Amino acid sequence: MPRWKKILYALLAVAAAVAGGMYACAVIQKTDTCTEGIEAIERIDGECVGVDGAGYDFGTHEIQDVAKAIASENKRIDDQPHVTVAMMLPLQSARPALRRQMRSDLQGAYLGQRQANEGEGEPPKIRLVLANPGRDYEHQDKVVDTLLRMADSSEHQLRAVTGFNLTLDTTEKAVRRLTEHGIPVLASRASGDDIANEDRADGMAKLRFPGLARIIPSNGDAAKALADFRREQGREDLKTVLVYDRRPDSYNQSLARAFNGIEETGPPGPAAMSFESPAIDEPGSTGNEFTLTANNICDSEADTVYFAGRTLHLRIFALKLAQVGCKDRHYTIVSGSDAASLRQSMTRKDWDQLRGEDGKAKVTVQYAAPAHPDAWSTELAAWTREWERTHDREPAKAELPQYLTEPEAALDTLKKRIRTTHDEGIRLGSAPDLEDSRTMLVYDGLVTIGKALHQVPKDDAEEVPDRKEVGQQWSLLQSRHRVPGTSGLICLTSGGNAYDKPTAIVELDPGREGDGKLKFVGLGWPTGRPQPKNCVIPSSAP
Repeated sequence: MPRWKKILYALLAVAAAVAGGMYACAVIQKTDTCTEGIEAIERIDGECVGVDGAGYDFGTHEIQDVAKAIASENKRIDDQPHVTVAMMLPLQSARPALRRQMRSDLQGAYLGQRQANEGEGEPPKIRLVLANPGRDYEHQDKVVDTLLRMADSSEHQLRAVTGFNLTLDTTEKAVRRLTEHGIPVLASRASGDDIANEDRADGMAKLRFPGLARIIPSNGDAAKALADFRREQGREDLKTVLVYDRRPDSYNQSLARAFNGIEETGPPGPAAMSFESPAIDEPGSTGNEFTLTANNICDSEADTVYFAGRTLHLRIFALKLAQVGCKDRHYTIVSGSDAASLRQSMTRKDWDQLRGEDGKAKVTVQYAAPAHPDAWSTELAAWTREWERTHDREPAKAELPQYLTEPEAALDTLKKRIRTTHDEGIRLGSAPDLEDSRTMLVYDGLVTIGKALHQVPKDDAEEVPDRKEVGQQWSLLQSRHRVPGTSGLICLTSGGNAYDKPTAIVELDPGREGDGKLKFVGLGWPTGRPQPKNCVIPSSAP
């Protein structure tokens, strides 16, 4: 073969190898997608991360029906003036209890979307999209990138982001970046004190997150409400001990600070005890640590445990405290809003262990829930009985306290919306369980966003407010413009925080047989007294 042919063949072989290598790299580097959403939803570390409003369930069967219901409502209002609102929270989990919680959250979002779109009947309507940032919001940066593009898009016109069910550093990063770009955020379930603006005594606010609103009491407010409830019950002299998780977690840390700040009038209990969990949804070796902690508590005179930790670890701790015996003593564990999901994780065996062989409760769990469906009727009945005792007559309708009657009416509206949805044949995966507070609170969040959207002044009925105008409405939602929420009156301060929002004190009682009961036991108020008439926020509001 001539030399020139050898050279030519060699060059062709090299070119073919390079081309083949480039093709192989392209194949290897090609993005693995789950489905097409607003943009292609990527598969990252086994999770489907992205934004969708067309009924995709992100691989979680439990939310399939409600995701389709949201998509159907989006299609119904598509030809009407509308804006987009994103519901951002992790939407995949291997744990059945967490998947049921996701369903409760999305049921509240759908029902709130329907109420906002039909209740007031005003434009703009809400088109709701689901945004999955992955476990513990680990891939929030990619989702926020998409949401920022949607905010600038004339097609999507994103005007608010809600959800945010966990107080984590990654959650805070997402909220900070969204608000820095002028996108209003309404946090419906993140109770940690770190993701909040600071209200000052002079009525001004330090806006760490401009455009942020919160409708859930902070951990600090919840602890004050618990203290208020205990004083009303004459139970502030109990001997207490704090058990807290050392793992860096904004919820745990702020809850521990809040519990540590409660002023006790009784004798001091033992020093605080700590443990360290590996993650929110991993037990690790906490069971072994809790055995030692429980033994130490048994040797003390403490009868009440303040627990600053997540639901998974709270369940393990309660079972360990019941298991070690403690000389037939009864303990009450007090925790924060994350405990609202505890009942969903309990088995018949768990209830039996808390109860003991003699049928008596060894351990009762009490927590500060952001809402409970029995709160308003129970409190209103108690208020009426006291009124009749002191006035010797029934109260007139105008004399009933609006801080109870307006939330009760809002709850009735939600229940009617649930019945209407059922009658229309719309499936939500299961009947909404209002006792876990998730559906109620997320519903309130969407109704609040709807109120802000409809309240923006406009010259044209079809005019869509810009995102800055929506964020400016948060601090105006008070007094005459208060939002009667199912979780209580929502009156937002200049910092966008819920003023004196009541906390429902809920008790998980194992009873004497069968599955335990979740019961409402009373309301607590962060300021030590109910919200003022018409929810007019005083100038000295903290």
